Amino acid sequence: MTSSMTAFARNQAEFPWGTLVWEIRSVNHRYLEPAFRLPEQLRHIETGLRDLLRKTLSRGKIEAQLKFMPGMSKGNQIPINEPLLAQLNEAMARVSTLTGSLPASPLDILKWPGIIQEQDQESKVIEEEALSLFKGAIQLLVEHRHREGSELKQTVEIRLDSIGNIISEIRQAMPDILDAQQRKLKDQISDLAVEVDPDRLEQELVLIMQKADILEEIDRLEVHVKEIHHILARKEPVGRRLDFLMQELNREANTICSKAVVTETTLNAVELKVLIEQMREQIQNIE
Repeated sequence: MTSSMTAFARNQAEFPWGTLVWEIRSVNHRYLEPAFRLPEQLRHIETGLRDLLRKTLSRGKIEAQLKFMPGMSKGNQIPINEPLLAQLNEAMARVSTLTGSLPASPLDILKWPGIIQEQDQESKVIEEEALSLFKGAIQLLVEHRHREGSELKQTVEIRLDSIGNIISEIRQAMPDILDAQQRKLKDQISDLAVEVDPDRLEQELVLIMQKADILEEIDRLEVHVKEIHHILARKEPVGRRLDFLMQELNREANTICSKAVVTETTLNAVELKVLIEQMREQIQNIE
């Protein structure tokens, strides 16, 4: 299934001991590049989070943030780390005396890492719930990526159909174009009113026609278009393969443009390049 690398997911759960909120943002990137923002007391779970992410996604720049808002503990009191609070008050008093600045507000103090103290059993539960909630957030992100990827696939397929139509037009017109070009060259030589060796003339005409013949490029374009359709139907990540094929399509379109001997072919080649560039821009977001 074609997946986009651009998505957002939010997963929240409330418990007696507090609220956990995961927010994950994903944008296009050449490789998988995760970045985590975690509460101080949960930084140790980052390795496990990275492992979960690598098992699910293969590409994209991922920004994942976990917000933890403690609730009321047993007895309707927030557990305070009183020894740490005493040390913090003493330090703030010294700083205030030396600098003349105002001491921190109680709310700022509560945000200090470790001031709100969880019980050991509660900490283990928080860790387990954070991991479980992260799995749910990843699933939501994947679903979002699949939905947008489906839309990207349709956009690419529409342009592939347009490319197929242009290829057919060029292929049908090529015999008439080559015949007209050959007659034109013969007429130009006749106008010179000089005697030309017929065999040598025929050899030169064959060489010129070979240089102007773009059927080989047309054949390769058709093969690439079929391969892109085939790749879009795969279930694994396909973005890098598609990006490579965009380069190959563009190479063939450039060759057709350089070998074109009539205006119609040049215009068709330019239209091919426009469609290929439009596809390439969409494919940059495909995983």
